[in-house]
Amino acid sequence: MEKVMSDPRPAKQPWNKSSKLASFKGLRGFSDATLVFGSLLLAAAVFSLLLSVLWSVISAGSGAMSAEFIYQNNRYISTTTSLDYGGVGHAILGTLELVLLATAVALPLGLAIAVYLTQSQSKLRNMVRAITQALAGLPSVVSGLFVLSIISFLDAQKSGIFGAVALFPLMLPTVARVAEEALRLVPQDLRLAALGLGAPNYRAFFQVILPAAKTGIITALLLGLARVVGETAPLILTIQANEGTNLNPLEGGVATLPTYIYGFISAGYASSITRAWGASLVLLIIVGILFVTARLLTGDKKKKKSKGSK
Repeated sequence: MEKVMSDPRPAKQPWNKSSKLASFKGLRGFSDATLVFGSLLLAAAVFSLLLSVLWSVISAGSGAMSAEFIYQNNRYISTTTSLDYGGVGHAILGTLELVLLATAVALPLGLAIAVYLTQSQSKLRNMVRAITQALAGLPSVVSGLFVLSIISFLDAQKSGIFGAVALFPLMLPTVARVAEEALRLVPQDLRLAALGLGAPNYRAFFQVILPAAKTGIITALLLGLARVVGETAPLILTIQANEGTNLNPLEGGVATLPTYIYGFISAGYASSITRAWGASLVLLIIVGILFVTARLLTGDKKKKKSKGSK
């Protein structure tokens, strides 16, 4: 009788589709869980860093905060004067003055650029968009140096108006890009419906498209303000220091919160450093008020839309 030789190799198991699929799902679930955990860990790290910065500003700046610190100026104050005297009132007014001057030009011009890029079919759109993107990467000190060269060429005195001119090219590309995106997000059906009712293009834009993009335009304005409200380098180069209140941007020096912080932190005295931290806290509060106000306006608009849809 012939001996039956047994095969030492293990018998092949039949392919089980469900088991392979379950294994694949398990690996995918593990990868997803790892990605989620890593994202949460990174978000927690960024959030803790943000909280540490906020806590540093609040804890160090609260020592200078008082009613007098908010509205008084530093006309008779030195870097070693007690914190009971002097404040940032003149710097707050100067900051608002320069930012409003820059906004008065950057907002309408940025909105006009956004309208041109979204509504026009001209071949120059790509060139305009490229110039806007190039301005977005412009270092703030370069803007300050450019305006400083204009001051030297004109043999003029540094003043608030030149500081506003230096802030303008820094604010313009942010307003233009965000406003462009806001206009592009407006449904095309709204414009077509207005045109279908016989409205000309300009009326369709001003009465339909522009109101629909109002929230995005407010966001563009806020981001533009956030871009320039804390700028220091262009203002150091283009405006004169002033320890008093000056509401005339065409003549004399103007104090701003960034230059106030720079001047007192550079002095190195304990009282001057505390004043700089206090000014930083005031600047943080101003920016927070702007964003909260915009958020409330945006929320009111969403509520009106939801009520109208019902």
